[in-house]
Amino acid sequence: SPQGRSKKKSRKHQRFLARRAVLEQKGLLSPQGHLGTQTPEAGLEAHTTLTKANGTTELHGDKAPKPRGMVSSSLSPSASPDSIARHHSVLLSQGSGSSSRVRTSCLVLRPGKYVAIDCEMVGTGPQGKLSELARCSVVNYEGDVVYDKYVRPELPIVDYRTRWSGITKQHMKNAIPFKAAQAEILKILKDKIVVGHAIHNDFQALKYFHPKDRTRDTSQSPVLKKRAGLPIRANVSLKNLARHLLHKKIQVGCKGHSSVEDAQTAMELYRLVEVQWEKELAHSLPPRPPSPITDPAADSSQYLDDQYWPTDLMASSL
Repeated sequence: SPQGRSKKKSRKHQRFLARRAVLEQKGLLSPQGHLGTQTPEAGLEAHTTLTKANGTTELHGDKAPKPRGMVSSSLSPSASPDSIARHHSVLLSQGSGSSSRVRTSCLVLRPGKYVAIDCEMVGTGPQGKLSELARCSVVNYEGDVVYDKYVRPELPIVDYRTRWSGITKQHMKNAIPFKAAQAEILKILKDKIVVGHAIHNDFQALKYFHPKDRTRDTSQSPVLKKRAGLPIRANVSLKNLARHLLHKKIQVGCKGHSSVEDAQTAMELYRLVEVQWEKELAHSLPPRPPSPITDPAADSSQYLDDQYWPTDLMASSL
């Protein structure tokens, strides 16, 4: 009967809505009803997210048609480094306007994804030849300081190395113990892409190893050396790179280096060649088959059909 058909249709529609809600909760389906990225025919709503003081957000903007075949320029803040690199590479292959799309993509990720670090060391142990952490500075993508503390080494200081480190006995009065500083710093670095110059020295001082695919060492970047007109295999200092590429002077005077300034400079250098750097990194990654959820050519509507849903998930969604 018509009433029976209507009731059956209503139940099917309820299951459809319940499954869509589950996908939205898992972050696999946007409120507009598309999985991850939109299909080429779908429109893109350009918007800017503004964060108020109370933590709420507002969306402003106008709707604009999305060119055919274009990949969405936004990435999840939880995206892995290889996903970021591949995303940059895809955007770079999409024409003259790609650089602005790469910047748009990175703006979504950078606030919590990129940091730069620099450490200053003092000498401990026999004849002060052992390097231990005495100051650590961490800045975000914009160069704002997120951490800057003096650290008391585990062994007695033999050589303050003030000419280079800028550390004096006075700084150690309010310094925090190494173990406490290490815990605070590693919490900041966790799951981040970390930029630095000769960054292995900083990690060694922290007694820490950061994943290679999440590390960007400006002393080892061929892109930076090429841009500065220096040999690829040359050992280049942060001071020289800053002078050649940023036209600024750092590490001047006899009061020692500033770990904040050095971290900010490393981040500036990374940002200068970020697109090329990430493109080369993406090309060096092994090929990976496309996921149906992230493939822009996939038709997301099919994943709401019964045959794509496990029995246990269907039961939990109703």
